[in-house]
Amino acid sequence: MPHHDLRRVHVDSPFDAPVLYRETVTSTMDEARKLSSKISPHGTVIIAGYQTQGRGRIRGRPWTASRGQNLSCTIILRYAPGEIPPAITLRTGLALALALEDFAPALSGRVRVKWPNDIMLDTKKAAGILTEAGGEVVYIGIGVNLAQTEFPPDYAAKATSLLLAGISEAAAPEARFKLLGYILLRLHAELGPDTGSWRGRLEARLYRLGGNVSFAPGAADSGELVRGRLAGIGEDGELLIVPEGEAGPRAFVTGELGRR
Repeated sequence: MPHHDLRRVHVDSPFDAPVLYRETVTSTMDEARKLSSKISPHGTVIIAGYQTQGRGRIRGRPWTASRGQNLSCTIILRYAPGEIPPAITLRTGLALALALEDFAPALSGRVRVKWPNDIMLDTKKAAGILTEAGGEVVYIGIGVNLAQTEFPPDYAAKATSLLLAGISEAAAPEARFKLLGYILLRLHAELGPDTGSWRGRLEARLYRLGGNVSFAPGAADSGELVRGRLAGIGEDGELLIVPEGEAGPRAFVTGELGRR
């Protein structure tokens, strides 16, 4: 694919790094990895109009988005050895939840972070995060359903968009770039010096907090299932669940959260 269609776009960013746009890519994560080899500065963003091979956290579950109707981007972050912020995916989720409320204040109280990397509007998924690392570079992929109104059959009952949630401004041509500006502002703040207060802010928006849940720990095909009460988030971003019949919480670092 020729590189002449990669262009810089104006988005206010506290990272003081370029935001680059390409109409069609395999995935913004692939594109970001190519860019990072050219010493793109901390906070560089690649945003695309359409991904032909967008991917999700779990292999076999691609991220599906309609052309021009959503935000698909990857942010390149560079850290010194040992300096990558803890719980970076969850803290990105918190930043994204706050940014959605900045973009559409009417969503306040409806946006929830589903551990470990989804953003829910009410009970349906509206956004997802994919974090990958290579050496001292962290790639944060973000996908937000802005104006999409139809989804593949496997996702139709589980997915939504800001437009379907009643946010008409999500259909505006500039909505992707406006929302990205809010995301970068919030992400810059949430990944700054850690005072430990991110956990409280996150738990205030944690999906199913205090509710009875089922949880599949480890690999998606492990076959194990834990049922209990979702108790919160640990210091390093682990999910805390009090299993049925047990007095205290157990911490999980990988797995998939379901409903009861």
